[in-house]
Amino acid sequence: MPLEIERKFLVKNDFYRSLAVPVIYRQGYLAILSEREVRVRLAGEKGFLSVKARVNDTTRHEFEYAIPAEDAAFMLDNLCTGFRIEKLRYLIPDNGLIWEVDEYTGDNSGLVVAEIELPDPAYPFSKPVWIGEEITGDDRYLNAALALNPYKNWQHG
Repeated sequence: MPLEIERKFLVKNDFYRSLAVPVIYRQGYLAILSEREVRVRLAGEKGFLSVKARVNDTTRHEFEYAIPAEDAAFMLDNLCTGFRIEKLRYLIPDNGLIWEVDEYTGDNSGLVVAEIELPDPAYPFSKPVWIGEEITGDDRYLNAALALNPYKNWQHG
């Protein structure tokens, strides 16, 4: 089974912007349940369908499949529940790992989250100076949660 092991952090400044060129992401959810979700995504001009199932706070089963961009766009516009997630994603290599920095727009504007995918939960990694508070395990920051309750509804300023 493919596993996704990741840690999530808030970003405390915009230095990350100088490290990569962002790609526009649009995504939505065909189904959101407490322990699993079905997501459709447009990453630039590429479409994807993903199924994720929670194992624990840092680990999920993840199945992701490429689909035609036209199919993804139709599903995003007609079949998804909740709000659409819109963001700019920056991929930043760091010592053999990659930081994914998501700068949200739309209903989640003002939120910037960085995550790092690890080969195992105990894998050591260093945090760049622009990484802030860890939010791994805080379900409010999951994309599926943001699709149901956007950041604009609960942010603290």
